[in-house]
Amino acid sequence: MIRRLSALSALLASGCMAASTPPSASVSPMASPAFTTRDISTIAPVPDDWWRLFNDPQLDHLVQSSLAANADLRVAYAALDSARAAVRQADAARLPQPIIESSLGNDNPSGQPSAANVSASDYDVAATVSWDIDLFGRLRGAAMAARADADAQAAALDGVRVAVVSDTVLAYIDLCGATHNGRIAREIVAAQERNLKGVQEQFRAGELSPLEVSQAASLLATSRSTLPSFEAARDNARYRLATLQGLSPTDPGIAAMDCATMPRLRNAIPVGDDTALLLRRPDIREAERRLASATAGIGVARAELYPKVNLGGALGLLSGGFAATASPLVSWTFPNQAPARAKIAAAQAKERGALASWDAAVLRALREVENALTATQAEAKRNAALASATDEAALYARRTASRARLGDASPLLAIDAERTRAIARLAWAQSDLLLAQSYVALFRALGGGWQGAPQPLDPARPIG
Repeated sequence: MIRRLSALSALLASGCMAASTPPSASVSPMASPAFTTRDISTIAPVPDDWWRLFNDPQLDHLVQSSLAANADLRVAYAALDSARAAVRQADAARLPQPIIESSLGNDNPSGQPSAANVSASDYDVAATVSWDIDLFGRLRGAAMAARADADAQAAALDGVRVAVVSDTVLAYIDLCGATHNGRIAREIVAAQERNLKGVQEQFRAGELSPLEVSQAASLLATSRSTLPSFEAARDNARYRLATLQGLSPTDPGIAAMDCATMPRLRNAIPVGDDTALLLRRPDIREAERRLASATAGIGVARAELYPKVNLGGALGLLSGGFAATASPLVSWTFPNQAPARAKIAAAQAKERGALASWDAAVLRALREVENALTATQAEAKRNAALASATDEAALYARRTASRARLGDASPLLAIDAERTRAIARLAWAQSDLLLAQSYVALFRALGGGWQGAPQPLDPARPIG
């Protein structure tokens, strides 16, 4: 069986005091107060603005710009405004509804032979009041459901903020990676061009055969073939950054953006514990609020079993005289209550589905963090190994080149050593990119980045 998580149970109880008490949400008994211990992480709390751990002012500016102008955020904020308007509408439905009515008529008796040919005007004015007395909680439950839906929409907005922050940081990292890796590839190409030139000179001097020339030329052509992919990746990252900020992909400011070094965390990653994660992740809060809304819906459906009492009254000048009326209106679907009971059954099924969705969101969050921690740990170890391999490959290439110049080693061996060095350098650079990407995936799984975000710009603002 599953055990209760006290923090989440308290959170749910605070929002679900409707006519029906929701089931308790829970997590797997395997959940522990902290995530699996790893060398790269610490249980320190996750900072709200986690991207500042990279200590990159340009990245900080990009994130703030995306949070202020992203088009998806504007859509989510408009949806939240709509949900809040629905709350006001549901609250207003519980109050008396006054209506003022008036009419002006002109009676012309000229068409009637027996009447005097004198026109007369009739003016009526009245104020009517209708009040649905919510004896059985139907309107109260509807208002609670509307508030829970608005809270869920607010959590969904926070979820979009998490995605926007993560996508912005990831696009910037991809820009840095493409720039950094492209620079390394060009350095490799330049070194191999010098190597090919030296081999060709030795060939013309009769010291080498065409085999060595072809080997060096093939290695150079292979290295050159990687350059266009880095350029395309760099442009693609810029286009994504522009779109995330609500700008045209060809915006001059974004097109001129560059990145000198790959962002990297120098210290252990703060991940907190699983209880803080479940209270922070927007998708879990959204699922909890959907459950609260579904629970309130049961109370609304159950109220259909009982009479509806509406108190109405009118006061005013009617047909030339003062009149006042008041009468209660009672409506009750009885004895055929099968439709109402069917609604209750449907609402209860919806609640069970919402509870299952919440359980799934909790377990998914825990799994995503553990997966991200595992991937980051593995890539960090791989990166360290590739750094050592790159150093060894560079030493191997230098020693082989020296021996080849002295005639103690075949030129083919020197060319192969240079190829090994190029492969090691590019593999290490690619690992730097993958490691930085894994940082983003981890913080995205941790659900940080939505706290204190600015309100999006006016949704009427055009993109670009």
